[in-house]
Amino acid sequence: MEINFNINGKTAKVDVDPAMPLLWVVRDELNLKATKFGCGAALCGACTLHIDGEAYRSCSIPVSFAAEKKVTTLEGLSESEDKLHPIQQAWMEENVPQCGYCQPGFMMAAVNFLEKNPNPTEEDIKTNITNICRCGTQPRIIKAIKRAAQLSQTATL
Repeated sequence: MEINFNINGKTAKVDVDPAMPLLWVVRDELNLKATKFGCGAALCGACTLHIDGEAYRSCSIPVSFAAEKKVTTLEGLSESEDKLHPIQQAWMEENVPQCGYCQPGFMMAAVNFLEKNPNPTEEDIKTNITNICRCGTQPRIIKAIKRAAQLSQTATL
């Protein structure tokens, strides 16, 4: 079945089983590799992306759910390589990644969270960002989310 949606500002048309997880369409059909497979049960968050501005764990969302909607992956967050999204800039400034596997999902979850809570406390972040990092970089992730909030506020002044 042909399914149409917008991904990172471009029209996408895929002819796949409508029940196929969006994660596999993004990675295998559209060749966008930032979104990762982690658990396959929507628990770890490695597959987090945005659909119409909301964070979803794409391993458990059928591609049919994205029909006629706007999907954003980590590749679509920044305007260009020269102008990073504040979350991407903060991730680099705080030297977050260790292995890096879970980081795209964390960044996508953090962007969605910061849109709703632009000035979070550490407790807000711990409560609302439920992605999992097996390497233990959570302290750097928290610092980066707080830094991204500062960068976003500075950018709007």
